[in-house]
Amino acid sequence: MEDGGKKRGIVIRDDWPGYSLDLFTYPEHYRDDIDSVYIPHGVVVDRTERLARHIVEDFCADANITVLCVLKGGYKFCADLLECIKVLGRNANKYLETRVEFIRLKSYLNDQSTEDLHIVGSRDLSFLRAKSVLIVEAIVDTGKTMKALLKHVLTFQPKMVKVAGLLVKRVPNMDDNLTDYVGFEIPNRFVVGYALDYNEYFRDLNHICVISKSGKHKYKV
Repeated sequence: MEDGGKKRGIVIRDDWPGYSLDLFTYPEHYRDDIDSVYIPHGVVVDRTERLARHIVEDFCADANITVLCVLKGGYKFCADLLECIKVLGRNANKYLETRVEFIRLKSYLNDQSTEDLHIVGSRDLSFLRAKSVLIVEAIVDTGKTMKALLKHVLTFQPKMVKVAGLLVKRVPNMDDNLTDYVGFEIPNRFVVGYALDYNEYFRDLNHICVISKSGKHKYKV
């Protein structure tokens, strides 16, 4: 796959409705709260394995990297991605040592991105100085959150920074330069599952699903 493929990932067209819920298993209490299975869990896992290969190839010159996992939505993707990196290293007998740190961001209210970015917890990322850094994020949509985070990270003078995003939304004025590794490029639809939430619900879904209107109303704050 060429770099363009890494930048855009698997492109899901605008008219893709997703798969019928009857084809998959999921928590029954969400039956009326989701419209479809947008990306099945197995497809997510396979794509994550491929991203891990790209990352190992790109970071092979470094003995170790510092992974900055964006919570809460990124924890599942990050854990699976690092497991793939570990397996690749074991099979090739060349380990890429990883130090994992966590940062929590909050920029959403219900299904709308707000103007303000809140870093929850410590803002001191001085441990990134002179390090090769991989930021792992579940979803990049408007880009405002990632731009603000990158600006903050760069103040600590890391050696290199790359971004892995499982999902990148296709929105007006989308900045392709924000993410170096993309799992899926998706239309501007609100999705949940695989640790992505709507007001802290739906993180327990394995698949990435489209939330229904009734689901938004049910869990609205």
